[in-house]
Amino acid sequence: MRQTPPSTDIRESTPDEVPYLETLYGEAFPDEDLVPVVRALLAEPRGVLSLVAVSDGVIIGHICFSLCGIEGREGRVALLAPLAVNPLRQGQGTGAALVRIGLERVENCGIELVCVLGDPSYYGRFGFAVETRIAPPYPLPEAWREAWRSVRFGEADNAIDGTLSVLPPWRDPMLWSPP
Repeated sequence: MRQTPPSTDIRESTPDEVPYLETLYGEAFPDEDLVPVVRALLAEPRGVLSLVAVSDGVIIGHICFSLCGIEGREGRVALLAPLAVNPLRQGQGTGAALVRIGLERVENCGIELVCVLGDPSYYGRFGFAVETRIAPPYPLPEAWREAWRSVRFGEADNAIDGTLSVLPPWRDPMLWSPP
């Protein structure tokens, strides 16, 4: 696996960086408006790990992990989303570095499982496999079934099952359906 690109630092984001992240998401996803979700996640008082990739003093990437639960069950679970890299810096390992370092951090915090709704070939590189035991908070279109994935850490209980309980910014059904 690629390492962090040279001269790129991965660190937690700061509140004063929200405007830069808004610009980053607009550039990385010109056809989607993820800015309200990013803003809402960063305003959460706790339960969100927000990491930035910085190169030469410029934010070139961002990732969030949200602490979640399983409705009516025990288990420490997280949701990986969103992830963005400046289009001019994509394909250089920045996104991979954010995913790797983020997964390491959440595992060190006692998270047992991380879910993601994303490109199967991309997230498969990090050990994410199709998730069939944990349902997303809203029904997904059948075409997206392969994109609902998870990675379990260490001795994670393979019997963890149920419906993912997410933070308020993720409780909009439109975020879980095609445009």
